[in-house]
Amino acid sequence: MSRRLASGGLIDRGTALGFSFDGKAFTGHGGDTLASALLANGVTLVGRSFKYHRPRGIASAGPEEPNALVELRGGARREPNSRATMVELYDGLEAASQNRWPSLNFDVLSVNRLAAPFFGAGFYYKTFMWPAAFWEKLYEPAIRRAAGLGRAATQADPDTYEKAFAFCDLLVIGSGPAGLMAALAAARAGKRVILAEEDHRLGGRLLAETAEINGMAGLDWAAQAAAELAAASTVTVMPRTSVFGVFDHGTYGALERVADHMALPPPFCPRQRLWQISAKAAVLAAGATERPIPFGNNDRPGIMTAGAARAYARRFGVVVAERLAVFANNDSAWSAAADMAAAGVNIAAVIDVRETVDPALAAPLAKLGVEVVLGGRVIGTAGKRLKTIELVAGGARRKIAVDGLAVSGGWSPNLHLTSHHGGRPVWDAALAAFVPGKAPPGLIAAGAAAGKLTLAACLADGAWAAASALGIEAGAVPKASDEPASIRAFWLVEDGKGPAFIDFQNDVTVKDITLAHAEGFRSVEHLKRYTTLGMATDQGKTANVNGLAVMAALTGQGIAQTGTTMFRPPWTPVAIGALAGHHRGKDFRPTRLTPTHEWAKAQGAVFVEAGPWLRAQYFPKAGERDWLATVTREVQTVRGSVGFCDVSTLGKIDIQGPDAAALLDRVYINMFSSLGLGKARYGVMLREDGMVMDDGTTARLASDHFVMTTTTANAVKVFQHLEFCLQVLWPQLDVQLTSISDQWAQIAVAGPKSRETLARLVDARFDISNIALPYMGVLELTVLGGIKARLFRLSFSGELAYELAVPAAQAPAVADALLAAGATPYGTEAMGVMRIEKGHPAGNELSGQTTAMDLGLGRMMSAKKDFIGKVMADRPGLTDPRRPSLVGLRPVDPKARLRAGAHFIATGAPADAANDLGYVTSVAYSPHTDTWIGLGLMAEGATRLGQQVRAVDPVRGLGDILVEVCNPVFVDPAGERLRA
Repeated sequence: MSRRLASGGLIDRGTALGFSFDGKAFTGHGGDTLASALLANGVTLVGRSFKYHRPRGIASAGPEEPNALVELRGGARREPNSRATMVELYDGLEAASQNRWPSLNFDVLSVNRLAAPFFGAGFYYKTFMWPAAFWEKLYEPAIRRAAGLGRAATQADPDTYEKAFAFCDLLVIGSGPAGLMAALAAARAGKRVILAEEDHRLGGRLLAETAEINGMAGLDWAAQAAAELAAASTVTVMPRTSVFGVFDHGTYGALERVADHMALPPPFCPRQRLWQISAKAAVLAAGATERPIPFGNNDRPGIMTAGAARAYARRFGVVVAERLAVFANNDSAWSAAADMAAAGVNIAAVIDVRETVDPALAAPLAKLGVEVVLGGRVIGTAGKRLKTIELVAGGARRKIAVDGLAVSGGWSPNLHLTSHHGGRPVWDAALAAFVPGKAPPGLIAAGAAAGKLTLAACLADGAWAAASALGIEAGAVPKASDEPASIRAFWLVEDGKGPAFIDFQNDVTVKDITLAHAEGFRSVEHLKRYTTLGMATDQGKTANVNGLAVMAALTGQGIAQTGTTMFRPPWTPVAIGALAGHHRGKDFRPTRLTPTHEWAKAQGAVFVEAGPWLRAQYFPKAGERDWLATVTREVQTVRGSVGFCDVSTLGKIDIQGPDAAALLDRVYINMFSSLGLGKARYGVMLREDGMVMDDGTTARLASDHFVMTTTTANAVKVFQHLEFCLQVLWPQLDVQLTSISDQWAQIAVAGPKSRETLARLVDARFDISNIALPYMGVLELTVLGGIKARLFRLSFSGELAYELAVPAAQAPAVADALLAAGATPYGTEAMGVMRIEKGHPAGNELSGQTTAMDLGLGRMMSAKKDFIGKVMADRPGLTDPRRPSLVGLRPVDPKARLRAGAHFIATGAPADAANDLGYVTSVAYSPHTDTWIGLGLMAEGATRLGQQVRAVDPVRGLGDILVEVCNPVFVDPAGERLRA
């Protein structure tokens, strides 16, 4: 570690950590970042810029880093675009540079620099347009190969991510002087406090500066404050946590890097945790970001901000250069130079664009033999890695041999979170920076984030912010001196030699902004998108203000009138894995099992995915040649005897309250307030546009108590719809909804022997005869010696049938009892066959494009009441008799097989879109008719009964079959079996 100072810093010199960069082994210490460890080893070239592939070095020491983006780890854990300045060093860390080939030192695409005149602002809008045939063959493939920075892992991420929730009176964002004071003031008042800090150590600027607070070193004061907060029972300190977004109702998004500082997360430990923090109030104490100054070739490795150079010296014990110059327009750079000189850094010169500075700033440096150049400016640099700078002062030009240049163009408050609700930053000419405007409700900016750049002001402002947010006393504020903090706005060295870069990562130069101005892209929003200014991974933290200032000078409007772009979440990058949490793979869409799943597995069932559910599709028996033979046997058993099927996947919603019936009248097309106690009714819901949303049955258990069933596919959608109705459309209705889909198992028992079979399960004191429980009746009873149950006399199969609801845990026992009573289990295939034979529309017909009239349910639409979708359902286009409507189909050749998806074409007409009459929605082999049958939506379907059309499947090439249009009800059209 050739550039490690012999002493000083906050690193653990007793701990040596091995790591590699581009395959070369290095050593660092505990407490290092990857950036500080690389600099300690003399590594200054760390990456290449996006467009021109120019060599880039480390430019900062924090989250604003635009250059030092690296790939971490390898294989499935490879992570691109990691900021080396924020990566904590650990033993065994593997890092690699990116956006270069074949190596960092020799990058073939650096030839792009020669084409810079052609790659100016908006070049991608102006080129790649001719000849048109080249786009797919040449331009697009080339652009795709060149696009992007790092490489994402190609294997599944082996790590886990969690989501968590927290609540507090005050959320403090940042742990510099203002943040610590805000947290202390609130904690001492007994308030619940969460202190979130994206660094692994509290202290902010105090970790890198020499300052005194209450007569002690600022670093010691920060440690004392951190200890007090850690000991307070009402305070939660969250290091390695970035608050990245402000959302509605006092909710803040935060990312905790739980195990990023380790080679592997410990067992059962997530890599990262996404926090949703609900806070009564929040203090934004995120500090400020130092800006560079654009001048000729200001992007060479070895050039960084002055504050960063000080941080590496004071916090990490690293000399960033053997001979360092400082170029600035403000007082903070002089303090940084003095701190670095005191730490042992060789300061060659301090160059300030101002003609005069406070003598107290220059005197200590002059005593050390540091050259002080006032009224000067750096106009150029030389070397692949910085070797010399050229400056102008008093009209004279000269060069200084240095391998490092620390630049400070002033400080921009980190106000991003204050803009997340649309608040626009406000220009402060005295600070030469934007300061927070209107902040989100409950959020107060404090300290440097609010434009208070001196230590004493930060301490006082932090205490005030907490007191103002919570209505408490601020308490005593520690004493600290206000260091000099004057600045002269200076945005550009106009006579610089070479390109002056503003956005380092995207290679946006002053020339690009000038071109955007000349071509009319002067609005800040247009400027951003035309030049890509601020669109890099750092979101323009170091670039935006300089770019806007250059545009303001070109337009002559001033920065305040030019304005700034808005900031959006996230403040710093957030991994998609963290946003997803556990919701990936099967956890994204977990497989849901019916209450009888294990029972069905033991019976040899074959399962099928039905949305998120795994359902028994059929129950094969020995000797059955294929699935069709099994399904045919199951259908025939139900039609001739008795069968049972688990239909627990239906949505089940418990609806209670004095206005429950009124709600049902408004959401269903038919009347439900007239439904008698102990009765069920079939109902249809429409969307607001008049299309069918869902259908199902609802039973009335008491005057103010209903149980609704929905289709499996729309269970959640219908519940959301009802909640929307109650919370938004009719909040005055006194109704409570509860989803009981998982609490109750529901088993359909169907067939001519279903009543006598159920009688063996129902406890003796209950009568389920045809008189006691008629069709569409409901009884609350007990089964199998006291198991609470509900029995609905409903039929989806067209036979005498019931649905028995029992607590979910009792479903296997009920299935065993039904099997012992002689009933045969059947699956979803047989159920589908029977619903098609009965002409029941289901998911294939309830496609979101059909109306109640299309499905033959128009007569259900009540004329006595209003309901959702009623007005829109009466539009001429939805009542046109020529619309496709539900019909039944049977092939003219009984041996022909129908296919769902085939289109109806008139006999003798060409099979094209112009002659399309509709399509087949559902098909099945019907044991009842001993042929394939189907349902379909056909134009003017009601008038075509008895006609013959063709079912053509040209896309899949599955035939051109002559079919007869018939009544969709193939079994028991009079409904006699239902009421038996």
